[in-house]
Amino acid sequence: MLTQQNQLSLFGQAPDNDLLMDLFQAYFDARRNKRNTINALAFEKHFEQELFKLHDEITAGMYTPSRSICFIVNKPVKREIFAADFRDRVVHHLIYNYLSPLAEGTFINDSYSCRIGKGTHYGIRRVDKFIRSCSQNYQKDCYILKLDIQGYFMSINRDILFDMIKKLLLSKQHLVNFDLDLVLGLIKQTIENDSTEGCAVKGKRSDWEGLPPDKSLFTTKPNCGLPIGNLTSQLFANIYLNEFDHYVKRDLGIKHYGRYVDDFVLIHHDKEYLKSLIPVIRKQLSQTIEVKLHNKKIYLQHFSRGVKYLGAVIKPHRIYVSNRTVGNFYQTIDKHNQVARSHKPSVEEIEAFISSMNSYLGIMQHYKSYSMRKAMLYKHLSAWWWNYVYISNGYRQLVASQSLR
Repeated sequence: MLTQQNQLSLFGQAPDNDLLMDLFQAYFDARRNKRNTINALAFEKHFEQELFKLHDEITAGMYTPSRSICFIVNKPVKREIFAADFRDRVVHHLIYNYLSPLAEGTFINDSYSCRIGKGTHYGIRRVDKFIRSCSQNYQKDCYILKLDIQGYFMSINRDILFDMIKKLLLSKQHLVNFDLDLVLGLIKQTIENDSTEGCAVKGKRSDWEGLPPDKSLFTTKPNCGLPIGNLTSQLFANIYLNEFDHYVKRDLGIKHYGRYVDDFVLIHHDKEYLKSLIPVIRKQLSQTIEVKLHNKKIYLQHFSRGVKYLGAVIKPHRIYVSNRTVGNFYQTIDKHNQVARSHKPSVEEIEAFISSMNSYLGIMQHYKSYSMRKAMLYKHLSAWWWNYVYISNGYRQLVASQSLR
C-alpha cells in the first residue's frame, strides 16, 4: 500500500500542483475521523479520481456543495446538526488549513474553541486561574460575570462574516501562499451555501419539537446562520467574535476574560463595574455584528458561589464535574445496559460502548471524580459488559478484552 507521501508524489507533474497537493492533505485530514461513514467509503474507493475531479471543478469555478444530511442530537443539549457530504468536508478542511494559521495569530490567548492546545479543559483551568488571581488566592472579593449570545450560530450575518474574513486575508497577503481569489471564492461559496436547500432529513418531524426557533437554520433571518456540524462553522464563529474579544480586553479593560464559542466570562473585583458592562456589551454586539445577549443567561455572582463553565463547576480550591454531565453519563450507562439485557451485543455495539464510556471517563478524569467514576462503573454498569472490557489507568479508561482484539 502506498504511504500518504508516496501517494502525493505521484502527481508531481500535475497542473496547479500546489492546490492538488493541498486537496490531498485536506482529504487525509477529513477521513481521519470519518472513515467508516458511507460517504467517506464511497469517496475513498476511488479517491485519486475524486480528488482530481474536485480539483478541476474548483479551478474551473464549477464546484458546488452537495446536499447535507440534517438531524437532531439531544446530548449534551438539543441541537440541529447538518452533516456535509464527504467531498464538501474535504473542501472545508482545505479552507481550514489555509485560513486557520492566518487567523490564529489574531486571536487572543483566551479564545478556547476549535484551536490546537486549547479546548474546554484549558478554558476551565484558565477561568480557575483568573479567579485565584483576581481574588488574590481567595483573600479578596472578586465577581464573575458569565454571558452568552442568543442563538449564536443562527444569528451570524453572512455578509459581515465574509467581510471580516476578506479583511483578515488581505491584511495577511504577505503570508499567503495560495491563490487568494480562488480561496476567497470557496469561502464565500461555503458561507453563502444554504444547507437547508434539498437537505436529507434524518429522523422524525417530532425530533424538532422543543427546539427553539433561534436554534434552527430553517427559521433564521434572511442571510443569517451557519450550519452546526461543519468544521468551517467553528472557525468562522471564532473569527466573528474576534474583534469583540479585543474590544473587551482593550476598550473595557477586562484583564480576566475568556470565551468558548459564544459562552464568555469576565472576572473583576468591582461588582458594580461588571453590572454596568452588561448594557455596554449588549449595545456593542448588536451594533457591530447584529447578535443579541441571551437575557435569561446572565450570571453575576461572588466567586465563593462558584460558576458553571464548560461542563464543570469551578469553586474555591476545587473543580467538580457538572450535574448535567454526570446525569448524561448515567443515561448513557443505562442505554448500553438495555442493549446488553435485550441481546448479545455485536462487535460494533461493543466498540460503540467502549468509545462512549471512555468519552465521559476522559472528561471526568480532569477533575476530582475518582470515587464517582469507581462507583458509576461498579454499581451501575451491567455485569455482562465485564466479559468484554476491563478497567485501566485508575478508572480512567475501559479497554477491550483480549478476545475482541
